[in-house]
Amino acid sequence: MPATPPGTGATAGTGHAPAWTATPERGSTAALRLMLWVLRRIGHRAGQALLPPIAGYFLVTSPRQRVAARGYLGRALGRPAGFRDLYRLYFAFASTILDRVFLVAGPAATAAAGYRIDIEGHDLLLGHAAAGRGCLLLGAHVGSFEALRTAADADCPVAVSVLMNEANAAKAKALFDAIGGPQRAAAVIPLGRPDSMLRVRECLAAGGMVGLLADRASRGEKTVLVPFLGVPAPLPAGPHVLATMLGVPVVLAFGVWIGPRRYLVRFEAFAEPMVLPRQGRDAAVAELAARYAERLTALCRAHPYNWFNFFDFWADSR
Repeated sequence: MPATPPGTGATAGTGHAPAWTATPERGSTAALRLMLWVLRRIGHRAGQALLPPIAGYFLVTSPRQRVAARGYLGRALGRPAGFRDLYRLYFAFASTILDRVFLVAGPAATAAAGYRIDIEGHDLLLGHAAAGRGCLLLGAHVGSFEALRTAADADCPVAVSVLMNEANAAKAKALFDAIGGPQRAAAVIPLGRPDSMLRVRECLAAGGMVGLLADRASRGEKTVLVPFLGVPAPLPAGPHVLATMLGVPVVLAFGVWIGPRRYLVRFEAFAEPMVLPRQGRDAAVAELAARYAERLTALCRAHPYNWFNFFDFWADSR
């Protein structure tokens, strides 16, 4: 497919599988269970000490992902990415996985003990909750979604659910659901199920919040070509279509990894409620996707080692 000039917002159907679906989930269920068993007994500090060799191992043994990461980092940094840059990206990713083991266990306040999570824009969420207005939280594969959900849960009197694609991380999800218990598992709304949209509407109608990641298209999902890090990229149309259908406020939400046990969680207003007829929806979706890509570009340039998409993100635009 030829690249559409930046800003045109052309929408195209993805008849083939997106590039990220070709990257298999690494590790067996038994190995994941063993890792979690060890981590929960040796504690976070010892687990942190194991991260450098683990990050180095995955960096050395994943040549295809390494090439893709180098391409992304070159755009985010504005210069060629070196081996140290690649290692910093892999180390940050490994750190968020380690933190997920501890953040997912138990109530938000208990799980976050020992962590420093600075929150910007929390009043925005509390305002929506106080008004009984449900809202969409649009995130990305940035930092830790678990830290983000922990922050959203803190002192928030409404339900926070997550709409997610489970296909490429089924083993890890099942394991973390087991750690977090039935309440955590119930908060996940799987994409593609017959009752998925019904559950989303029920949560929002009750004044709850539904979070989803908006930087990666699912199989068969339409995409919108918009400028991202200076190059046209295919972003999923689905999250923005959902926003125009549901008529609820949209808030951007990112949980940036700053250092060991430290996160910056940022909530920012993105779009006011809108319900559009089908005729005007495509233009609105293209505009929302372009604005989202602009904010994600700024975030990736400010925190380049926090965006975790280890595949050629721009492949489907070529």
